[in-house]
Amino acid sequence: MTRRIERHKRGPAWYLAGALVLLGSFPATGACTFEQLKQGHVAAIIDGRTFKLADGQEVRLAGIEFPGTAAAIREDRATLSQLVLDRDVTLRGPNPKMDRYGRLVALVFAGDATNSIQNLMLDRGAAAFSGDVADSDNKSCAMELLAHETTARQARRGLWADAAAIKNTERADDILPWIGQFVVAEGKIASVREAGGTIYVNFGRRWTEGFAVTISRRMIKRFDAWGITLKSLENRTVRVRGFVEQRTGPRLEALGPGQIELVADSR
Repeated sequence: MTRRIERHKRGPAWYLAGALVLLGSFPATGACTFEQLKQGHVAAIIDGRTFKLADGQEVRLAGIEFPGTAAAIREDRATLSQLVLDRDVTLRGPNPKMDRYGRLVALVFAGDATNSIQNLMLDRGAAAFSGDVADSDNKSCAMELLAHETTARQARRGLWADAAAIKNTERADDILPWIGQFVVAEGKIASVREAGGTIYVNFGRRWTEGFAVTISRRMIKRFDAWGITLKSLENRTVRVRGFVEQRTGPRLEALGPGQIELVADSR
């Protein structure tokens, strides 16, 4: 079995996009009201989701990722530079601890703005919702970020203008090229099974070959807290997101309830 991709295991990584709430019912901006962690002046842009403050502190934008098809956006720092470079910012989040790279992972607000930089980037289609919010299971904040992504996705802005931005979960060969990368994928769940303490959400009839989302039983309490019963997802169409791993087939590990979005009730 392939080793897990450790660099992405910071916290809940599943996006059950609002615990089975159908698209279209989202909270207004302002749900991500975490405690203030720090204020500072942005001195440099490191990459599309990371910048450096004047005091040397590196900051990683919480809650967003770049899908595999958006390689150009991943390297393009123009959007983030336009939004925060040489500006005063306020950092908010549930956890003041640095990540393993010494970065502060946070929601970022420029000046006196009440709308986060993450929301602005999602609105433009310059990024996708990651499925977690700075190591937090905060459902209302996750739903807010998702709402901004949904608006851009439905309007086909930015990365969503590419039809290949959303993979087909029912075709393993559509997922396999993106091993080690973040993907957003959509399809109908064929079955939900448990084996050896792991729950397998299978999208293919041949579970050993098809794409599947895996969830450790240790994570079930997180799903329960959002009112999610995994077995009830069989034969329903969902949108999933996260980093792809290669095992017997392509796999995406669910670490929390932010990575699966119910698209439609297909029963």
